[in-house]
Amino acid sequence: MLGGGGTILVIILALLFGRDPQQLLQQLDAQVAETPPGEAAAPPQDDEMAQFVSVVLAETEDVWNEQFRKMGSEYREPHLVLFTGQVGSACGLASAAVGPFYCPGDDKVYIDLAFYDELRRRLQAPGDFAQAYVIAHEVGHHVQNLLGISEQVQRESQQLSEAEANELSVRLELQADFLAGVWAHYANRMQLLEAGDMEEALRAASAIGDDALQKQAQGYVVPDSFTHGTSEQRVRWFRRGFETGDVAQGDTFAATTL
Repeated sequence: MLGGGGTILVIILALLFGRDPQQLLQQLDAQVAETPPGEAAAPPQDDEMAQFVSVVLAETEDVWNEQFRKMGSEYREPHLVLFTGQVGSACGLASAAVGPFYCPGDDKVYIDLAFYDELRRRLQAPGDFAQAYVIAHEVGHHVQNLLGISEQVQRESQQLSEAEANELSVRLELQADFLAGVWAHYANRMQLLEAGDMEEALRAASAIGDDALQKQAQGYVVPDSFTHGTSEQRVRWFRRGFETGDVAQGDTFAATTL
């Protein structure tokens, strides 16, 4: 159960995101109760951030439920797992070094809250909406999984060289950035964005580009090893999703220029 201070924070966040506070509290309590054994829970000092992540995830569900209805389909909502250190998933054991990830094997979004400290301190990309972008990107992978895109990419990658498979991975990741932008488009239409929010998201997208991370880590870049896309590409596709709000505009696999 949530403590008194946590309950107040959830109510405030729920009102900001246009959610029913009582419904959201019930969802959070159920989520805590259903955490499978062996999955490391977030430490108590991360309670507020955990609640923020849960609220953002709930808001993405509103958007994607509606988008799937428009496509004549039904959206299957992902589950959220918060962890520290390492966590077991249907995709195997993952350490915090992996960062946030989505596992198609169990339809779960895994968030290591310590990553947000790294995003703020080492990568110089602070802000609530920068954190929201990370969640929306992982949810974008869930959308790809539901649409059968992830499975197709995995199947094709097995027939390609490492460099070619990396390029396919880049296109998959950039599409997830685009889908995060689609979510931001509708969040903006619902007046959930504040001044500076887009800049926070774009700064985060730029900070975790392959070229930026490689240059920071080793002083040079190796384009053939890119798996997520450059800073410029990640910003471009997120912005395209935000500006269009149209899922059909995000076919990165057919794009001649990324």
